[in-house]
Amino acid sequence: MKIIADRLTLAELKEMAANRFGDLVKAVVDVDRELVAVDAELHADLEACLLQDGSKQRNLWGINLYPEISGDEWVEFDSMINVRPSQGNRSRGVENKEMRNTIVRIVNQRIVR
Repeated sequence: MKIIADRLTLAELKEMAANRFGDLVKAVVDVDRELVAVDAELHADLEACLLQDGSKQRNLWGINLYPEISGDEWVEFDSMINVRPSQGNRSRGVENKEMRNTIVRIVNQRIVR
């Protein structure tokens, strides 16, 4: 697991994908602190790592990154940690379009493509 507070290269992300799932890397984005945690078996592990680092759960969103795909489709919004009816999100996706845009912006800042 790694928390990206600066930048990660696409080559590093591809290596993570190859070492674990083949074509994807699980990630959790802290939309308040603008951090991205990557490279774990479960989104919940990344969530726990960020919580231990000082993040608040309400700011954490799980995604999958597909380093071989170009365009915005390389970010997939699908994680059990995203199910939070108290915040109006009743699915594993991220239902709020503004939040999805914020997540993509943060990911694109942290991962050099």
